[in-house]
Amino acid sequence: MASEKKGCPKPSSIWKDLPNLSLLLLLYILQGIPLGLIASIPMILQNRNYHYSDQAKFSFAYWPFSLKLLWAPIVDSLYVSKFGRRKTWLVPMQYLLGIFMICLSFSVNNLIDNGGIYKITGVFFALNFLAATQDIAVDGWALTMLSRENVALASTCNSVGQTAGYFLGYVLFLALESPDFCNNYLRAESSEMGLITLPGFLFFWGIVFMITTTLVLAKHESSDESEITVFETYKLLTRIVSLKKVRKLVFFLITCKIGFAAADSVTGLKLVEYGVPKSKLALLAVPMTPLQIVLPLFISKYTKDRPLGLFIKAMPIRLLFGAVFIAVVEWTKNVIGSKGEPGVDYYVMIVAIYAIHQIAVYTMFVSIMSFFAQISDPSVGGTYMTLLNTICNLGGNWPSTVALWLVDPLTTKVCNNDPANDCSSAELEKVCEDGKSSCSTITDGYNIESVACIIIGFLWLFAFGRRAVQQLEGSGGGSDSQSGWRVLEDSNKNGKKVKNGPMKKTC
Repeated sequence: MASEKKGCPKPSSIWKDLPNLSLLLLLYILQGIPLGLIASIPMILQNRNYHYSDQAKFSFAYWPFSLKLLWAPIVDSLYVSKFGRRKTWLVPMQYLLGIFMICLSFSVNNLIDNGGIYKITGVFFALNFLAATQDIAVDGWALTMLSRENVALASTCNSVGQTAGYFLGYVLFLALESPDFCNNYLRAESSEMGLITLPGFLFFWGIVFMITTTLVLAKHESSDESEITVFETYKLLTRIVSLKKVRKLVFFLITCKIGFAAADSVTGLKLVEYGVPKSKLALLAVPMTPLQIVLPLFISKYTKDRPLGLFIKAMPIRLLFGAVFIAVVEWTKNVIGSKGEPGVDYYVMIVAIYAIHQIAVYTMFVSIMSFFAQISDPSVGGTYMTLLNTICNLGGNWPSTVALWLVDPLTTKVCNNDPANDCSSAELEKVCEDGKSSCSTITDGYNIESVACIIIGFLWLFAFGRRAVQQLEGSGGGSDSQSGWRVLEDSNKNGKKVKNGPMKKTC
């Protein structure tokens, strides 16, 4: 009989942990529901003629997962021991999520139609904040919920569960909410409404959150984790950031995604603006799912030595896709303008383009995650990895917000009845429409900022990126040396061992 490979759990041990793995998977699926739902809101706003400046404001609703490091030490350190370290936060957060979604279901349509973008953003920011706090608790519980030989499966539950929840909250919701999709594929007789509504979707999942949280109350939580105070955790984060190499890496992560901002954050909204049904755009994610599962497994084989070198090699390809997406948006405008509805050939081409784009995206993602794993001080691995992932997320969020904000100011529109009058604001556009006319786009701000992003991206690559990679990886490579990355000499500090958390796919 062949010997067991080191680090691979035995089938019998997996069966032993199957109930815990199932619970963990369920908790991550629930976590993905509000994330997918929040991602679908921009599509709804776009169909209701919100401006790109409004989309920029709403993009702040995504930020809690990029900022959760600010309150994660509090969640990790303050708890009621008799109730359970993780259940102290998990149970209230999930009850609040359920109550929040049920209450929101009664007013969400009025909120989107009349609430104003600041109120909409505040409501969904709060929803995402609750989900991010639930995520902190679930990640921590995974360390003790699973046996030692199966703890590595926590990241698998995280990836699979969050992806499944996101699919339900984004793809499935937009498809079943769309009257066109339901009439074409799911109904024998047409209707003006989809099979589900946003209020109904929120109410259903609010009830699911309430029921599952009540069941979680009966789950016993072991308490064999070592403890670290809030003050010690914040002090540790300060020591990590004070390292010279970490500071350079922070600047690298905060600036490396500027070149992709317009392509990543605006392209999908532009396609919806020019007439691509949001349900069909969401369904394009379906054929991407198998690719997103296979790609990391394939790419990881090439990231063992100098992973940032692979990151830099993929960057020019991803930057050039900014120009490809400009062409796709223009093509979409012409196709829909002449045919009214894109044909099958259009969607096949879009899927092919997005598939190639995903190869570049995941090459960069797997490379940077591999680098994080190589440089993280193992004595404080959980805190180290969470810090790097948070900064990496932030490096993608702020350029996207800025890109959305700049679309309207860079766009030039004129009123068809009176070309001397522009439509540069919502008020002027309404004046034009009240005069029985419409606005025509002369210069599209998306095209301008896409070109600007490509130029900035290549300047960053040649003026800073390549040199920074050489300095960050050092002469020995990321896997050969941790010189300059260590924050503690050993895994004990003041007699307390700092816990090592599971690596999350959040960047």
